[in-house]
Amino acid sequence: MAKGARENGDNNIPEDANEHCPGPASESAGKSDACAGCPNQDACASAPKGPDPDLVAIAERMATVKHKILVLSGKGGVGKSTFSAQLSYALAAMDFQVGLLDIDICGPSIPKMLGLEGQEIHQSNLGWSPVYVESNLGVMSIGFMLPNPDDAVIWRGPRKNGIIKQFLKDVYWGELDFLVVDAPPGTSDEHISIVQFLQETGIDGAIIVTTPQQVSLIDVRKEVSFCKKVGIKVLGVVENMSGLSQSVPDFKFARMSTIGEEVDVTEWAINLIKERAPELLNLVACSEVFDSSGGGAKKMCVDMGVPFLGKVPLDPQLCKAAEEGRSCFSDSKCRASAPALKRIIEKLVATQMPDMINDA
Repeated sequence: MAKGARENGDNNIPEDANEHCPGPASESAGKSDACAGCPNQDACASAPKGPDPDLVAIAERMATVKHKILVLSGKGGVGKSTFSAQLSYALAAMDFQVGLLDIDICGPSIPKMLGLEGQEIHQSNLGWSPVYVESNLGVMSIGFMLPNPDDAVIWRGPRKNGIIKQFLKDVYWGELDFLVVDAPPGTSDEHISIVQFLQETGIDGAIIVTTPQQVSLIDVRKEVSFCKKVGIKVLGVVENMSGLSQSVPDFKFARMSTIGEEVDVTEWAINLIKERAPELLNLVACSEVFDSSGGGAKKMCVDMGVPFLGKVPLDPQLCKAAEEGRSCFSDSKCRASAPALKRIIEKLVATQMPDMINDA
């Protein structure tokens, strides 16, 4: 069937289908008079008909999950997985039961960001068991299934869809307050599959992560449009890497030599600050990294009518926490990013899931 599809009830009719198309799920798909000459005729005729029996198994698994949140991005490298990991840490720290499902099949970075590299999936009579960070934070990723972490996952769409379906129907999460789904960038197979597999069980919505510059926002606008087309509520947009914020003592200082080489003068600079202006050592220095002259994510949200959740600065300490697989909230090192993330997550729960506040 064609990749594009126009909405037509439950029939999901391809955009290039003939007029009066019965729909690919119909018993007469590919066989009726209206199908003659359609480019999708052979695919529709050979496709399985009727409801997918696996959707019943998925619905049974998801019946014990109160809230399902997708974390999406239009472009790679914007910090989506970092946000998914820290969101999961934060919700768990609020005493919620949390599951984090990584469906980035070709780039599963969640195991590292949760400090779970080298762990394996175990099976019980109830199904696959998530790998647990804490008793109330479980994780599932294809990264746990690779014999070697350097192995490339070279799969076509149907196989990717198959493993996503298997994660949803075979993983035993138990009672969950939140299932956070970390998706790959874009609007392709994995995104369509997760929406189709979960839609009947109820998806609360999607958080979309971007960086401030137009080259990222162009793709993020497509992600917002995708959500609207498939009926997924946009819970809000997070502007990540919104300027570099770093404590002054953490900076390295350099002087350019006459031949253009950097000469490290950090020790001299810090000693000079201590001697002449020690109060500067308590400051956080901020600098724009990306061009946000177009208004950034906040303006895009106004233009597209979706909520803006807030900004998270580019914080080297947050990057380090992600590399080390730990929560940025566990200590005071992430002075710039942790408070910003906390405000965003508290706002998300309070505005989009007020029942959780009452239950907590």
